[in-house]
Amino acid sequence: MEITSNSQVLPVLVESDLFLYPFMITPIFLSSKDELELVELAMKKDMQIAIMPSKNNQASGFDGCYKAGVVGNILRRSTMPDGKIKILFQGEKKARICEIISQKPMLASLETLSIQIPNEQKCEALLGILKEKIKALGKVSQAISDDLLRTINDSSDLERICDIVCSALKLKKELAYNFFIVTNIEEKVIKISDYIDGEIEASKLQKEIKSKVHSRIDKVNKEYFLKEQLKEIQRELGSDTNRDEELEEYRKRLAKKKDFMGEDAYKEINKQIERLSRMHPDGSEASMTQGYLDWALDVPFEKLSHADLSVNMVATQLDRDHYGLKKPKERIIEYFALRELLEKRKCESKANKGTILCFVGPPGVGKTSLANSISKALKRKLVRIALGGLEDVNELRGHRRTYIGAMPGRIVQGLIEAKTMNPVVVLDEIDKLARSYRGDPTAVLLEILDPEQNSKFRDYYLNFNIDLAKIVFIATANEVAPIPAPLRDRMEFIQLNSYTPQEKMEIFKKYLLPGELENHGLKASEINISKAAVQMLIEEYTRESGVRNLRRQTANILRKSALKILENGDQKGYKINITPKNLGEFLDKKVYEINPAPKIDKIGIVNGLAWTSVGGDVLRIEAIRIKGSGKLEITGQLGDVMKESAQIARSLIKTLIDSGKLKVPKELIRNDKDGKPMSVYDSYDLHIHVPEGATPKDGPSAGITMSTAIASIFSNKSVRHDVAMTGEITLSGEVLPIGGLKEKLIAAFKAKIKTALIPAKNYERDLVDIPDEVKNGMEIIAVNTISDVLKHALNK
Repeated sequence: MEITSNSQVLPVLVESDLFLYPFMITPIFLSSKDELELVELAMKKDMQIAIMPSKNNQASGFDGCYKAGVVGNILRRSTMPDGKIKILFQGEKKARICEIISQKPMLASLETLSIQIPNEQKCEALLGILKEKIKALGKVSQAISDDLLRTINDSSDLERICDIVCSALKLKKELAYNFFIVTNIEEKVIKISDYIDGEIEASKLQKEIKSKVHSRIDKVNKEYFLKEQLKEIQRELGSDTNRDEELEEYRKRLAKKKDFMGEDAYKEINKQIERLSRMHPDGSEASMTQGYLDWALDVPFEKLSHADLSVNMVATQLDRDHYGLKKPKERIIEYFALRELLEKRKCESKANKGTILCFVGPPGVGKTSLANSISKALKRKLVRIALGGLEDVNELRGHRRTYIGAMPGRIVQGLIEAKTMNPVVVLDEIDKLARSYRGDPTAVLLEILDPEQNSKFRDYYLNFNIDLAKIVFIATANEVAPIPAPLRDRMEFIQLNSYTPQEKMEIFKKYLLPGELENHGLKASEINISKAAVQMLIEEYTRESGVRNLRRQTANILRKSALKILENGDQKGYKINITPKNLGEFLDKKVYEINPAPKIDKIGIVNGLAWTSVGGDVLRIEAIRIKGSGKLEITGQLGDVMKESAQIARSLIKTLIDSGKLKVPKELIRNDKDGKPMSVYDSYDLHIHVPEGATPKDGPSAGITMSTAIASIFSNKSVRHDVAMTGEITLSGEVLPIGGLKEKLIAAFKAKIKTALIPAKNYERDLVDIPDEVKNGMEIIAVNTISDVLKHALNK
């Protein structure tokens, strides 16, 4: 494979002191007028810049430099005390000069070096050889540090590893350039491996000689001598004179936190401060170490929210912010009642080992806002971590400090943001976590959410343990099924179901309208939305499980109302009345997510009830018969389980016809070639379709619906248009229970279904959870067998 890019015209700088690679962020000192003009040109036009290595220290211009180098960006420009200009350069890619455009200023057309990468199998072999050679060199040479070895082991990019090794070996410029321009990776790995072999032998010999001539030097005198020498060198280079003040500030901040952090944290941070004191301030490693200390010392070890936990406050806050949600509120109150009791009885260690709550339900039903209410009631900061699509395990665990741009994980960042060690952390969309070659984030969450382990959670960037036991973790999800079983075991799921139209009406009056009036700077006396208009808004414009779209449509109405008020000169006493007649003036178009039940009984068309991750729905299953030989065709992008339900339904109806329990009209009976009557199911092909065809569908709960559709076709009896049903069917005709009953019945109620057929076991077990509004608005009938279903669904 080859990696190529188009050529581009860029300013060119010649660097005589350093040999740069694409992964470097490096300070470069400039003094000549031509170089300063080039930098000004690049920054003014927001261009990248190319830096080419010089052939010798005195060379300048295109004749004195090599023809390949690094293209990258200028991150920062600053003036040194001695008048020199310093730029901070970040390399991006290798490129070669293909045409010189101008000598002054130095401009050239460059093209990216095309890298030839062997096949995957050969890449793995070369990678193994190179890592083995580097590991061997690391044992005998100081050039290969432990951090560098970890970086190389964690990487699988051969080209990048080669560049890192060449940079660490501090090669002579000509040799470094010869390695730099090799585009065949296989050839490059072989050349570097041969060079490393020579270095290993040289290092062994050097080590042997040093051991013979090494003499003891007093440790204290040696350190003092080296530090004084380093300070003098830094003064000569014009380095920052505030260096000692910065180091002292780090030490003071560490001393303040010492009593609140673990011993391992104190040792790690103190070690990095001492390392920083020995580094050159302009080096990239010094910049990384300063970044680490800023992050580590921002962790609020010493800060906790000390507000007393009160169940009454939690209950009051939940009722103030949310309408309905009786069972979720009860479970939340029980959860915090237990914590309050344990805290009062001085069992704080047990109070911090409670269950992790996970709110499950369709979008817009109040999962995240419940967490917000808990945060307010506890008087703790709220930290929201969006997990949707997250696939890099380092996003949670933290990045190792082996490359530029490493940072702590989102959990530690959340603590720093909250400025307290015991915030409320909301793990949003925990069911949307992804898994890739970067790792499995769910494995990290197993530790984060385990009360037995999270008191010693290790962030890879900080490299010490963090106590997460005091955090109140709350997760949210649309579905439970996608969450891996070990992670499900860490949490207790609280189901939040769809709102009924009446509940939405109350939420609109008590929460949505007052809140949006305030957001839009309007007064309640200026806007009047009639009850009939709100009902139309709920039923015809915002059919959904939650109230998110209802809030959006309310905002649309108020925006147009604000415009009308301004057009009328903001007159006193001017009032806008919104009724069903003029609602269309404020909103674009009606939305029918759940169509009302048809008003005509038809043969082969049955209302089925389905569950989706965004709430319940009404599926109209259609069946037709075609003259044929008894074949079955199923369409509508159905899953395997649903296809099997169709086959079971056909076999079941065949047995009902054969046993005489389902009568077939004479006009449907056809004769064979010999004039003998044929079985009706052998005389016709069946075609079953479940709209919409573009939406994938699966699940066993359409069994009785499909059976009714087939029975209607073969009996020539129409199906009642105001009946909907859900239930799994067996070959013997028994109706089995299903899940998601509350969502399904709410969907039927919204579609103005008058009768719902549900399995008898669901009737006994789940009917208590159904809102009274739904139970009073339709007849719910329990069915045990297919005969019960057909008795209520088919017209006589």
